[in-house]
Amino acid sequence: MRSRSYDDVLSGPRKRKVPEVPAEPGLVVEDPASGYCGAVVKIEYGNVVLEDAKGRHRVFPLAPAAFLLEGKPVTLVPVKKAPAAPRQVSASGSVRVQGLAARVARDSRIWVEGKHDAELVERVWGHDLRVEGVVVEPLDGVDVLAERITEFGTGPGRRLGVLVDHLVPGSKESRLVGQVRDEQVLVTGHPYVDVWQAVKPAAVGIRAWPEIPRGIEWKAGICEALGWGEPYEGWQRVLAGVRSFRDLETPLIGAVERLIDFVTDPAG
Repeated sequence: MRSRSYDDVLSGPRKRKVPEVPAEPGLVVEDPASGYCGAVVKIEYGNVVLEDAKGRHRVFPLAPAAFLLEGKPVTLVPVKKAPAAPRQVSASGSVRVQGLAARVARDSRIWVEGKHDAELVERVWGHDLRVEGVVVEPLDGVDVLAERITEFGTGPGRRLGVLVDHLVPGSKESRLVGQVRDEQVLVTGHPYVDVWQAVKPAAVGIRAWPEIPRGIEWKAGICEALGWGEPYEGWQRVLAGVRSFRDLETPLIGAVERLIDFVTDPAG
């Protein structure tokens, strides 16, 4: 019976592996060659800076087994940085604020034409609006816009942003909006007949929004053409298809972003 193999005899005594120790600031080590003992200050350019008890600094190369820690050889290595946590973004593409507590509502408001507009804005920009303390309210049509502005009473720090459907030259909406003459009110809009149409067709599983003849209520016509049932059922399909700003057409995105900037502008 052999106590060790032939290979063990030829290979000779095994070398002990010198442990690697992260060079954490404040770690006290000794340079055995000079007897210098000090605490790690920082690592730079492949060297470690040590500070002795009198506050004096010396620089040593980060060589293998170059230092003693509690009398035993060690190899100092740079501290591994923890990987940065990936930034979470909201549905609007903004950086999500973690642990958000909703801000107290501002006096300023954003008005939209109806319930569907409000739900869509909340779906995509809800996080941003809570961070900024902005309330979105349905206007129930632009026909009442002028009188509602008068009732609201605008002023410094009390602004109104208004989102309007089908805001194109010559439309009824553009004529009503043209009557607004208040610096504390910003009206933006999109060219689509209804906010449904501002959702990209692919998001709701269709190739394109159907053309609806004049004289037919647009939402009812859409639901009939697509077999979506009643408008309230159709709206549930549309809203469910929107996951982020990428599911919306650019004119709507730009219009809403401008309104948020306007009502949160400190100068206002």
